[in-house]
Amino acid sequence: MFEQLDFVYTPSTDVAADMERFVSMLGASIEFAIERFGTRVAMVRLAAGPPHVLLSEHLGGERPVLVYRVASLAEAAEELRRRGLEPGPELGIPHGPIHSFTLDGGHRIAIYELTRPERAASLAGRRDF
Repeated sequence: MFEQLDFVYTPSTDVAADMERFVSMLGASIEFAIERFGTRVAMVRLAAGPPHVLLSEHLGGERPVLVYRVASLAEAAEELRRRGLEPGPELGIPHGPIHSFTLDGGHRIAIYELTRPERAASLAGRRDF
């Protein structure tokens, strides 16, 4: 069902400061830093391949969300339901539709289907802050 862990979506109370710590202390590179709809989100890369870290002011809670790509969102959501999990409402991210859910014990998982692969290139290098 899961193809690849693409992102670790992490809550942040100060995205700009956290982003700079990732860069100065860990050697991360900044993929983008966006301010839109009253919130800030930044993607930092610690390695050439995924998972990449998304720092987000609008993401509540203290645990990160592990965001996995799936081939078919509808099929993966149905498989989760068969396993007794509720995948939550379908929402959207720039890359495509997504479901996010929490396991017993508090671990947060999301599944998304890459329907807009061109969005990654349109976000690359964008720096609003």
